[in-house]
Amino acid sequence: MEINNFAARRAVASDAAAVAEIWLRSFTAALPSVRRAHTDDQVRSWFREVVVPCQETWVATVDGTAVGMMVLDGQDLDQLYLDPAWQGRGIGGRLVDLAKQRRPDGLTLWTFQVNEPARRFYERHGFVAVECTDGHRNEEREPDVRYVWPSGK
Repeated sequence: MEINNFAARRAVASDAAAVAEIWLRSFTAALPSVRRAHTDDQVRSWFREVVVPCQETWVATVDGTAVGMMVLDGQDLDQLYLDPAWQGRGIGGRLVDLAKQRRPDGLTLWTFQVNEPARRFYERHGFVAVECTDGHRNEEREPDVRYVWPSGK
């Protein structure tokens, strides 16, 4: 499905609330069985005070409305979330392509093992699972999997 008026740009302070809401809606929809480590208000504060001002945060918009977000932290694709209403329209793929352009030497990411749709998505985009854990290192204590995307060099 072709999306007109799509844009991806660096997030600014005024985007923090919208980016946090995308994260909250997406996490809730995709991971209903995963215990959240922080309250909604803590998540909103984290995006406002840490993520948007201090990290390479991108916002995806359609007709000026925020519909997705991505955070790059070094070689880590640290966050990639879409508003559930906008999933399946190619926006996630565009954000992954942007991440690959920004980090041509390769990327790593973590996702929860129970998140099968995310795992299929990343595998379709060339990421390879290289490590599974029992979740002892993440705040949710949920088994996770690490993916890498090699640059091809």
